[in-house]
Amino acid sequence: MTDAAPATLLDVRHLRMHFPIQKGLTRRVVGRVRAVDDVSFEIREGETLGLVGESGCGKTTAARCILRAYAPTGGEILFRTAAGRVVDLARLSRQDLRPVRPQIQMIFQDPYASLNPRMTIADIVGEPLLVNGLVDRRVRTERVADLLQLVGLRPEFMQRFPHAFSGGQRQRIGIARALALHPRLVVADEPVSALDVSVQAQILNLLLDLQRKLSLTYLFIGHNLSVVRHVCDRIIVMYVGKIVEYAPAEDLFRAPKHPYTAALMAAVPLPDPRHRTEDVELQGDVPSPANPPSGCYFHPRCPFAVDRCRTESPELREISPGRLARCHRVEELSLAGVV
Repeated sequence: MTDAAPATLLDVRHLRMHFPIQKGLTRRVVGRVRAVDDVSFEIREGETLGLVGESGCGKTTAARCILRAYAPTGGEILFRTAAGRVVDLARLSRQDLRPVRPQIQMIFQDPYASLNPRMTIADIVGEPLLVNGLVDRRVRTERVADLLQLVGLRPEFMQRFPHAFSGGQRQRIGIARALALHPRLVVADEPVSALDVSVQAQILNLLLDLQRKLSLTYLFIGHNLSVVRHVCDRIIVMYVGKIVEYAPAEDLFRAPKHPYTAALMAAVPLPDPRHRTEDVELQGDVPSPANPPSGCYFHPRCPFAVDRCRTESPELREISPGRLARCHRVEELSLAGVV
Protein backbone atom coordinates (compact mmCIF):
# COMPACT_ATOMS: atom_id res chain seq x y z
CA MET A 1 0.00 0.00 0.00
CA THR A 2 1.40 3.41 -1.00
CA ASP A 3 1.29 6.43 1.24
CA ALA A 4 -1.30 9.08 0.48
CA ALA A 5 -0.05 12.18 -1.32
CA PRO A 6 0.51 15.24 0.89
CA ALA A 7 -2.49 17.52 1.21
CA THR A 8 -2.53 20.85 -0.59
CA LEU A 9 -1.69 23.69 1.78
CA LEU A 10 -1.95 26.62 -0.65
CA ASP A 11 -3.83 26.72 -3.94
CA VAL A 12 -3.36 29.86 -6.04
CA ARG A 13 -5.84 30.18 -8.91
CA HIS A 14 -5.64 32.76 -11.73
CA LEU A 15 -3.91 35.33 -9.53
CA ARG A 16 -3.65 38.82 -11.02
CA MET A 17 -2.02 41.95 -9.63
CA HIS A 18 -2.34 45.00 -11.87
CA PHE A 19 -1.06 48.39 -10.73
CA PRO A 20 -2.75 51.46 -12.26
CA ILE A 21 -0.65 54.02 -14.14
CA GLN A 22 -1.98 57.46 -13.24
CA LYS A 23 -1.33 60.76 -14.97
CA GLY A 24 -2.06 64.41 -14.40
CA LEU A 25 -3.59 66.35 -11.53
CA THR A 26 -6.78 64.32 -11.72
CA ARG A 27 -4.79 61.07 -11.40
CA ARG A 28 -6.47 59.70 -14.51
CA VAL A 29 -5.69 56.01 -15.13
CA VAL A 30 -3.95 55.73 -18.51
CA GLY A 31 -2.76 52.14 -18.28
CA ARG A 32 -1.92 49.22 -16.03
CA VAL A 33 1.24 47.37 -15.04
CA ARG A 34 0.45 43.65 -15.20
CA ALA A 35 2.94 42.59 -12.55
CA VAL A 36 1.23 39.20 -12.05
CA ASP A 37 -1.02 38.03 -14.84
CA ASP A 38 -3.11 34.85 -14.48
CA VAL A 39 -0.76 32.79 -12.29
CA SER A 40 -1.91 29.43 -10.87
CA PHE A 41 -0.01 26.90 -8.74
CA GLU A 42 -0.32 24.83 -5.58
CA ILE A 43 1.99 24.02 -2.68
CA ARG A 44 1.69 20.71 -0.86
CA GLU A 45 2.33 20.29 2.83
CA GLY A 46 6.00 19.71 3.67
CA GLU A 47 7.43 20.60 0.25
CA THR A 48 9.48 23.51 -1.06
CA LEU A 49 8.19 25.23 -4.17
CA GLY A 50 10.66 27.46 -6.01
CA LEU A 51 9.64 30.64 -7.81
CA VAL A 52 12.41 31.90 -10.11
CA GLY A 53 13.00 34.47 -12.81
CA GLU A 54 14.82 37.71 -13.60
CA SER A 55 14.24 40.84 -11.57
CA GLY A 56 10.87 42.35 -12.41
CA CYS A 57 9.24 39.08 -13.46
CA GLY A 58 6.57 39.31 -10.74
CA LYS A 59 7.72 36.63 -8.31
CA THR A 60 7.97 38.90 -5.25
CA THR A 61 4.68 40.59 -6.13
CA ALA A 62 2.98 37.19 -6.22
CA ALA A 63 4.42 36.40 -2.77
CA ARG A 64 3.20 39.70 -1.35
CA CYS A 65 -0.28 38.95 -2.66
CA ILE A 66 -0.19 35.62 -0.81
CA LEU A 67 0.86 37.46 2.35
CA ARG A 68 -1.82 40.06 1.63
CA ALA A 69 0.66 42.90 1.70
CA TYR A 70 -1.12 43.64 -1.61
CA ALA A 71 -4.83 43.15 -2.24
CA PRO A 72 -4.90 41.16 -5.51
CA THR A 73 -6.71 42.53 -8.53
CA GLY A 74 -8.25 39.11 -9.17
CA GLY A 75 -8.03 35.40 -8.57
CA GLU A 76 -8.17 33.14 -5.54
CA ILE A 77 -5.58 32.29 -2.85
CA LEU A 78 -6.96 29.25 -1.05
CA PHE A 79 -5.15 28.43 2.20
CA ARG A 80 -5.89 25.48 4.47
CA THR A 81 -5.63 26.65 8.07
CA ALA A 82 -4.44 24.62 11.06
CA ALA A 83 -8.09 23.99 11.91
CA GLY A 84 -8.62 22.36 8.50
CA ARG A 85 -10.76 25.19 7.12
CA VAL A 86 -10.00 26.47 3.61
CA VAL A 87 -10.12 30.27 3.32
CA ASP A 88 -9.61 32.59 0.35
CA LEU A 89 -6.91 35.01 1.48
CA ALA A 90 -7.67 37.29 -1.47
CA ARG A 91 -11.19 37.99 -0.15
CA LEU A 92 -10.69 38.14 3.61
CA SER A 93 -11.15 41.44 5.42
CA ARG A 94 -8.36 42.81 7.60
CA GLN A 95 -10.18 41.59 10.72
CA ASP A 96 -10.67 38.07 9.32
CA LEU A 97 -7.02 37.94 8.20
CA ARG A 98 -5.70 38.55 11.72
CA PRO A 99 -6.07 34.97 13.05
CA VAL A 100 -4.62 33.55 9.80
CA ARG A 101 -1.53 35.75 9.55
CA PRO A 102 0.52 33.86 12.21
CA GLN A 103 0.31 30.76 10.02
CA ILE A 104 2.05 32.47 7.06
CA GLN A 105 5.36 34.19 7.77
CA MET A 106 8.14 35.69 5.69
CA ILE A 107 11.95 35.63 5.64
CA PHE A 108 13.18 38.84 4.02
CA GLN A 109 15.94 39.25 1.46
CA ASP A 110 18.11 41.84 3.20
CA PRO A 111 19.10 40.92 6.78
CA TYR A 112 20.55 44.41 7.28
CA ALA A 113 17.36 46.31 6.41
CA SER A 114 14.78 43.92 7.91
CA LEU A 115 15.91 44.26 11.56
CA ASN A 116 15.17 47.41 13.57
CA PRO A 117 18.59 48.77 14.68
CA ARG A 118 17.06 50.31 17.81
CA MET A 119 15.63 47.07 19.17
CA THR A 120 17.45 44.27 20.94
CA ILE A 121 17.30 40.75 19.54
CA ALA A 122 14.98 39.77 22.41
CA ASP A 123 12.51 42.47 21.35
CA ILE A 124 12.84 41.74 17.61
CA VAL A 125 12.19 38.00 17.92
CA GLY A 126 9.67 38.44 20.73
CA GLU A 127 7.61 41.16 19.04
CA PRO A 128 5.37 38.73 17.08
CA LEU A 129 4.66 36.90 20.35
CA LEU A 130 3.74 40.14 22.11
CA VAL A 131 1.52 41.34 19.27
CA ASN A 132 -0.33 38.02 19.33
CA GLY A 133 -1.08 38.09 23.03
CA LEU A 134 1.90 36.63 24.90
CA VAL A 135 2.29 39.41 27.49
CA ASP A 136 4.19 37.41 30.14
CA ARG A 137 7.75 38.69 29.69
CA ARG A 138 9.38 35.70 31.38
CA VAL A 139 7.59 33.18 29.14
CA ARG A 140 8.34 35.31 26.10
CA THR A 141 12.05 35.47 26.97
CA GLU A 142 12.18 31.70 27.35
CA ARG A 143 10.55 31.28 23.96
CA VAL A 144 13.04 33.68 22.35
CA ALA A 145 15.95 31.75 23.90
CA ASP A 146 14.58 28.49 22.46
CA LEU A 147 14.19 30.08 19.02
CA LEU A 148 17.76 31.41 19.03
CA GLN A 149 19.11 27.98 19.91
CA LEU A 150 16.96 26.47 17.17
CA VAL A 151 18.63 28.64 14.53
CA GLY A 152 22.15 28.14 15.88
CA LEU A 153 22.63 31.26 18.03
CA ARG A 154 23.44 31.50 21.73
CA PRO A 155 20.64 32.74 24.04
CA GLU A 156 23.08 35.19 25.65
CA PHE A 157 22.96 37.19 22.42
CA MET A 158 19.37 38.31 22.96
CA GLN A 159 20.28 41.58 24.72
CA ARG A 160 22.53 42.71 21.87
CA PHE A 161 21.54 44.98 18.99
CA PRO A 162 21.60 44.00 15.28
CA HIS A 163 24.81 45.94 14.50
CA ALA A 164 26.76 43.45 16.64
CA PHE A 165 26.05 40.58 14.23
CA SER A 166 27.30 39.48 10.82
CA GLY A 167 25.01 39.14 7.81
CA GLY A 168 24.59 35.40 8.29
CA GLN A 169 23.79 35.82 11.97
CA ARG A 170 21.26 38.54 11.18
CA GLN A 171 19.53 36.24 8.73
CA ARG A 172 19.35 33.56 11.44
CA ILE A 173 17.65 36.16 13.66
CA GLY A 174 15.19 36.88 10.86
CA ILE A 175 14.47 33.16 10.54
CA ALA A 176 13.92 32.90 14.30
CA ARG A 177 11.43 35.77 14.12
CA ALA A 178 9.58 34.09 11.25
CA LEU A 179 9.28 30.86 13.27
CA ALA A 180 8.10 32.53 16.50
CA LEU A 181 4.40 31.87 15.83
CA HIS A 182 4.74 28.26 14.56
CA PRO A 183 3.83 29.06 10.93
CA ARG A 184 2.57 26.45 8.49
CA LEU A 185 3.88 28.29 5.39
CA VAL A 186 7.11 30.29 5.23
CA VAL A 187 7.73 32.61 2.27
CA ALA A 188 11.50 32.98 1.79
CA ASP A 189 12.14 35.97 -0.49
CA GLU A 190 15.69 35.42 -1.81
CA PRO A 191 16.91 34.71 1.73
CA VAL A 192 20.58 34.16 0.79
CA SER A 193 21.15 36.55 -2.13
CA ALA A 194 22.63 39.27 0.13
CA LEU A 195 25.06 36.86 1.86
CA ASP A 196 28.57 35.63 1.09
CA VAL A 197 28.71 32.36 -0.82
CA SER A 198 30.24 30.50 2.14
CA VAL A 199 27.42 31.69 4.40
CA GLN A 200 24.72 30.91 1.84
CA ALA A 201 25.29 27.17 2.21
CA GLN A 202 24.98 27.40 5.99
CA ILE A 203 21.64 29.23 5.79
CA LEU A 204 20.27 26.86 3.13
CA ASN A 205 21.22 23.83 5.22
CA LEU A 206 19.61 25.48 8.25
CA LEU A 207 16.36 25.98 6.31
CA LEU A 208 16.36 22.33 5.24
CA ASP A 209 17.08 21.17 8.78
CA LEU A 210 14.26 23.32 10.18
CA GLN A 211 11.90 21.97 7.55
CA ARG A 212 12.56 18.42 8.72
CA LYS A 213 12.31 19.28 12.42
CA LEU A 214 9.21 21.48 12.26
CA SER A 215 7.39 20.05 9.19
CA LEU A 216 7.54 23.42 7.45
CA THR A 217 6.34 24.26 3.96
CA TYR A 218 8.36 26.80 1.95
CA LEU A 219 7.68 29.10 -0.97
CA PHE A 220 11.28 29.85 -1.97
CA ILE A 221 11.82 32.88 -4.23
CA GLY A 222 15.14 33.26 -6.02
CA HIS A 223 17.01 34.02 -9.21
CA ASN A 224 20.06 31.78 -8.66
CA LEU A 225 19.09 28.42 -10.14
CA SER A 226 21.91 26.54 -8.42
CA VAL A 227 20.54 27.66 -5.04
CA VAL A 228 16.96 26.86 -5.99
CA ARG A 229 17.93 23.40 -7.19
CA HIS A 230 19.53 22.64 -3.81
CA VAL A 231 16.37 23.25 -1.78
CA CYS A 232 13.28 22.94 -4.00
CA ASP A 233 11.07 19.97 -4.86
CA ARG A 234 9.24 21.73 -7.69
CA ILE A 235 10.07 24.92 -9.59
CA ILE A 236 8.03 27.61 -11.32
CA VAL A 237 9.78 29.85 -13.87
CA MET A 238 8.17 33.27 -14.41
CA TYR A 239 8.65 35.83 -17.16
CA VAL A 240 6.89 39.24 -17.33
CA GLY A 241 4.17 38.24 -14.86
CA LYS A 242 3.37 34.85 -16.38
CA ILE A 243 4.44 31.27 -15.69
CA VAL A 244 6.47 29.91 -18.59
CA GLU A 245 7.44 26.54 -17.06
CA TYR A 246 6.34 24.47 -14.04
CA ALA A 247 7.98 21.12 -13.25
CA PRO A 248 9.66 18.91 -10.63
CA ALA A 249 13.15 20.27 -9.93
CA GLU A 250 15.18 17.35 -11.27
CA ASP A 251 13.07 17.07 -14.43
CA LEU A 252 13.44 20.79 -15.05
CA PHE A 253 17.23 20.74 -14.74
CA ARG A 254 17.65 17.53 -16.73
CA ALA A 255 15.57 18.69 -19.70
CA PRO A 256 14.09 22.22 -19.71
CA LYS A 257 11.17 22.71 -22.07
CA HIS A 258 11.10 26.50 -22.43
CA PRO A 259 13.94 28.49 -24.10
CA TYR A 260 13.91 31.02 -21.25
CA THR A 261 14.51 28.28 -18.67
CA ALA A 262 17.38 26.90 -20.76
CA ALA A 263 18.94 30.37 -21.02
CA LEU A 264 18.78 30.83 -17.23
CA MET A 265 20.48 27.46 -16.74
CA ALA A 266 23.21 28.20 -19.26
CA ALA A 267 24.09 31.34 -17.31
CA VAL A 268 24.84 29.37 -14.12
CA PRO A 269 28.65 28.95 -13.76
CA LEU A 270 29.94 25.43 -13.21
CA PRO A 271 32.55 24.72 -10.49
CA ASP A 272 35.00 23.28 -12.99
CA PRO A 273 38.05 25.32 -14.13
CA ARG A 274 38.29 23.24 -17.30
CA HIS A 275 34.77 24.17 -18.36
CA ARG A 276 34.65 27.01 -20.86
CA THR A 277 31.38 28.91 -20.79
CA GLU A 278 29.94 30.50 -23.89
CA ASP A 279 28.31 33.89 -24.12
CA VAL A 280 24.76 33.01 -23.12
CA GLU A 281 23.51 36.48 -22.29
CA LEU A 282 19.99 36.98 -23.56
CA GLN A 283 19.72 39.65 -26.20
CA GLY A 284 17.52 42.67 -25.55
CA ASP A 285 15.85 43.81 -22.35
CA VAL A 286 13.01 42.38 -20.30
CA PRO A 287 9.76 43.84 -21.72
CA SER A 288 7.76 46.24 -19.62
CA PRO A 289 4.72 44.59 -17.98
CA ALA A 290 2.90 47.84 -18.73
CA ASN A 291 3.42 47.35 -22.47
CA PRO A 292 4.31 43.72 -23.22
CA PRO A 293 4.96 42.60 -26.81
CA SER A 294 2.34 40.86 -28.89
CA GLY A 295 2.19 37.08 -29.08
CA CYS A 296 4.67 35.29 -26.83
CA TYR A 297 6.23 37.78 -24.42
CA PHE A 298 9.62 36.08 -24.84
CA HIS A 299 9.73 36.14 -28.65
CA PRO A 300 11.88 39.33 -29.02
CA ARG A 301 14.71 37.58 -27.10
CA CYS A 302 14.12 33.98 -28.19
CA PRO A 303 16.51 32.41 -30.74
CA PHE A 304 13.84 29.86 -31.72
CA ALA A 305 10.98 32.30 -32.41
CA VAL A 306 8.89 31.84 -35.58
CA ASP A 307 6.12 33.96 -37.09
CA ARG A 308 3.47 32.28 -34.94
CA CYS A 309 5.33 33.32 -31.77
CA ARG A 310 5.10 37.00 -32.79
CA THR A 311 1.33 37.02 -33.27
CA GLU A 312 -0.24 34.27 -31.16
CA SER A 313 0.06 34.05 -27.37
CA PRO A 314 0.89 30.47 -26.24
CA GLU A 315 -1.12 28.76 -23.53
CA LEU A 316 0.41 27.15 -20.45
CA ARG A 317 -0.26 23.49 -21.17
CA GLU A 318 0.63 20.13 -19.70
CA ILE A 319 3.21 18.33 -21.80
CA SER A 320 3.68 15.36 -19.46
CA PRO A 321 2.38 14.46 -15.98
CA GLY A 322 3.37 17.26 -13.61
CA ARG A 323 5.09 19.34 -16.32
CA LEU A 324 3.69 22.49 -17.89
CA ALA A 325 5.24 24.88 -20.40
CA ARG A 326 4.14 27.99 -22.32
CA CYS A 327 5.74 27.56 -25.75
CA HIS A 328 4.39 26.89 -29.25
CA ARG A 329 7.43 24.76 -30.18
CA VAL A 330 7.79 22.76 -26.98
CA GLU A 331 7.50 19.40 -28.80
CA GLU A 332 10.06 20.38 -31.45
CA LEU A 333 12.86 21.81 -29.32
CA SER A 334 15.56 19.78 -27.58
CA LEU A 335 17.13 22.09 -24.99
CA ALA A 336 20.26 21.44 -22.97
CA GLY A 337 19.86 20.98 -19.24
CA VAL A 338 22.32 20.71 -16.35
CA VAL A 339 23.71 17.31 -15.41
